[in-house]
Amino acid sequence: MEAQEQHPPTESEKKQKKVKNDRFKWWQSLLLLIGTLAICLTAGYYISDRFLWEKSDSAQITEQINYYKEEVNRKPNDPEIRVQLGYSYFLKKDYKEAIKQYQTAVSLDKKYYDAYLNLSIVYDKQGDHDKALQYAQKSIKISPLDYKGHLLKGKSYRELKMYKEAKAALDEAYRLKPGNVDTLFEIGKVAEAQGDKKEAEAIYKETLSFDPLFKPALKALDNIASKN
Repeated sequence: MEAQEQHPPTESEKKQKKVKNDRFKWWQSLLLLIGTLAICLTAGYYISDRFLWEKSDSAQITEQINYYKEEVNRKPNDPEIRVQLGYSYFLKKDYKEAIKQYQTAVSLDKKYYDAYLNLSIVYDKQGDHDKALQYAQKSIKISPLDYKGHLLKGKSYRELKMYKEAKAALDEAYRLKPGNVDTLFEIGKVAEAQGDKKEAEAIYKETLSFDPLFKPALKALDNIASKN
């Protein structure tokens, strides 16, 4: 094969390279932000529904997946990167691959809280509430003072129609993080599921006192009003 002749970059090529580098840095910053949110807040179910990805760009998610796949290739035994890759697949709604990455994270570190919490989230999303409850309980054993495990445990119990257990778990989540709208909303859902619409309505309104734009509570109030 004939070797290609090398030549110094032209000014145009230098500008193109600078733009590409700037874009890469911007994208890296976005990934770091998202990764930090995914790891620190972890409750991706709520975060994704409310804030980041309501109008998600599938191309961005694909780019994010490719980025973390490269990171996994560089550091295959890093559970944090596995969770971030799993969360990226979760955003793409590829739940099977998300579970695979979270399970790998657990195999790498059996006390990795974020992996268990995200497994609970993805199984909840799939409608497998028994497994969602199972992983929420495991996350609580690792970090009993983090409200998110109790929140997911309460939500799983509500889905399983075990309302007494759901209320107890959600009360504990709210005790650990007072004013959290996700937990308060779930408490309202338990009341509504038990047929106490007046109590549910009051709780949804209290939720809106903390966050007037909290869409699930607004929608729930509309549903109750439409049935009256």
